[in-house]
Amino acid sequence: MASSVQNSRISSPGYCACCRTCNMWCWKGFKWLPVSFIVSIITWSYYAYVIQLCIFTIQSTVQQWIYLVLYHILLIMFVWSYWKTIFAEIEPIPEKYKLPEAELEKMLSAESEDSQRTILENFAKDLPIVTRTMSGSIRYCNRCVLVKPDRAHHCSICARCVLKMDHHCPWVNNCVCFHNYKFFMLFLGYALLYCLFVMATCLPYFIRLWKMYEEYKHAHCDLILESGAYTKICVDMINGDFGTATSSGRYHIIFAFFVSLMFAISLGSLFGYHCYLVVNNRTTLDMLINNRRLNTHGGSFIRIMLKNLVHEAFRAPMFRGGADKNGFSIGAFKNFKEVFGNSPNLWLVPVFTSFGDGMVYPTPREEEESESLLSSERWDRWGDRARPFDERESSSFDEL
Repeated sequence: MASSVQNSRISSPGYCACCRTCNMWCWKGFKWLPVSFIVSIITWSYYAYVIQLCIFTIQSTVQQWIYLVLYHILLIMFVWSYWKTIFAEIEPIPEKYKLPEAELEKMLSAESEDSQRTILENFAKDLPIVTRTMSGSIRYCNRCVLVKPDRAHHCSICARCVLKMDHHCPWVNNCVCFHNYKFFMLFLGYALLYCLFVMATCLPYFIRLWKMYEEYKHAHCDLILESGAYTKICVDMINGDFGTATSSGRYHIIFAFFVSLMFAISLGSLFGYHCYLVVNNRTTLDMLINNRRLNTHGGSFIRIMLKNLVHEAFRAPMFRGGADKNGFSIGAFKNFKEVFGNSPNLWLVPVFTSFGDGMVYPTPREEEESESLLSSERWDRWGDRARPFDERESSSFDEL
């Protein structure tokens, strides 16, 4: 374990600073590709919906205004939530969790794992932490040289420890964590509503084009046009009943329908999953994956490696008395308020209203006196500060 706490990396002598800089910028640019893809899809969908559908296709002025107003409300909330998720300031772990140089030297010179564990225990005794590793020792990050707060994890992509880390999302090029989890939930919700709205309003025109295509094939217009002849019926079918929209514009509308349908399916499943996590006060990294399904009689090397990977990456939080995937759940509604705050007026607005400081979390009241979870020392460490679920007019990060 002594080698595990070392935080030095030796670079290859031939690896020049210029190459490192070039690789760094290439990597940063590569990480923005998924975000660029999403932005391009949003930009194209705006053209397809506003220009091709609302302006060139819909004839009724009242219908145009209704569609445009509702569309822009959903678009603004969607883009606002997306922006906040991407550019939310992820605050670093406080200095009090970082191991001082003297303590680090003691750990490096320690002769046994028990000695290192004792050093960490002594250092963390005044820190508000209750979770442990699988072996029961203090959770320590050898890269950031700090004791991990409860529910904090090290992100290898961001190269830092993140408070209440859920996962690193390439579609936002950021960690989804304590500081932007509400924004992420709103982003998923508004994106789903946006896709459902576009899909529902494009559906009648998709049905109309499909019927026109069936009539076109039934009249053998394709064969007539191949022969160089034209008939009034075929010309009317080609022009269609799509207002002033051109042939390419019609297909923009149809393609918008299919793209919104595809994204609605994926967003619906992802949003539903994270609603389940919010209600149960869990994160993706807190979830304990049942790997019994991987235990088959024909266990191959790949299956064993996959099982170990799942077990290490996704495990329930470990307390002094053992693992408990519901160790932070305090009731569905209070779990919801921990993320969205106490003010219903701000639940649907992408402004930060989450409870706490990202380091200290309340746990079920029925478990407060249990040795297996959090005893009364949890609230003793909280001190005279207001507890996060006192009913008040407002609740925010500042309450803690």
